[in-house]
Amino acid sequence: MGRMKRPILLYLILTLAAICVRAQTPAPPKAAGLDTAAIDRAIGKSGQVMPGDVYRVAFPRSDLNVTVGSVKVKAGFALGGWAAFKANGSSAVAHGDLVLTDAEINPVISTLQQHGFEITALHNHLINETPSVMYLHFWGQGSAPTLAASLKDALSKTRTPMSAPPAPTGTSGATDDLAADQIQQAIGLKGTVNNGVLGLSQPRPETIQMMGVTLPPSMGMATAINFQSTGNGKVAATGDFVMLADEVNKVARVLRQHDIGITALHNHMLHGSPDLYFMHFWGEGDAATVASGLKAALAELKKP
Repeated sequence: MGRMKRPILLYLILTLAAICVRAQTPAPPKAAGLDTAAIDRAIGKSGQVMPGDVYRVAFPRSDLNVTVGSVKVKAGFALGGWAAFKANGSSAVAHGDLVLTDAEINPVISTLQQHGFEITALHNHLINETPSVMYLHFWGQGSAPTLAASLKDALSKTRTPMSAPPAPTGTSGATDDLAADQIQQAIGLKGTVNNGVLGLSQPRPETIQMMGVTLPPSMGMATAINFQSTGNGKVAATGDFVMLADEVNKVARVLRQHDIGITALHNHMLHGSPDLYFMHFWGEGDAATVASGLKAALAELKKP
């Protein structure tokens, strides 16, 4: 009888241990009000839950070979299209921008319009790039899976890769020497490195709305700064400053004083509150020098 009890006791101990492990494992983050699995199925790829109950799906244009001068632009550096979903009552909204070649622009616009989407901006972010790329900003409202399926249909008019990119097999030269720690210390922000690109952001303090819907920083409402190595301790930096009207020329002056180029100034939104302006930039050179110039420009923005 004692021999029979020992296996049962061992089984109970192992079962209780497994239950304890599961109880201690934190649940994956969720975006309130969104069926993210349904979004994934509809759009054909997975996204990421972001702060503010946002679900964001990335569409990096890894199929494009874009250069700015001698810099080969990484997909995550300046060619990263995206769509951000957020619950809005019993439905949802989708906002983002798509990186498109000239030939793709109008087929994508027509498809989005057929699905009830609105176009909120079309413009450049870079200058002197080869080949030319443009950025289409959009807005949609409705069922989240329906919005996702509509975006998939629009993207089918492009060569945007919809499968996960292959894992990096090794890097050298211009990717190995990205001085991420030095840059973050110089600029005063903490970010993350993904596929050789350091991404940083600084949110605005205001409550930002478009079409009456509150948009958190993760829906493109934060100043975004990306760095990639160009080799030999040098970097390229790009991104956009999100500004109130009174901040525009203060930031512009500081950027030029630090030899950082202004590549575009425009809006991304319709019926937005407050009125925001987006200034894109391009800087190259010593990592600490470029970072210090961008830090000086950030100092002109209203702080959270």
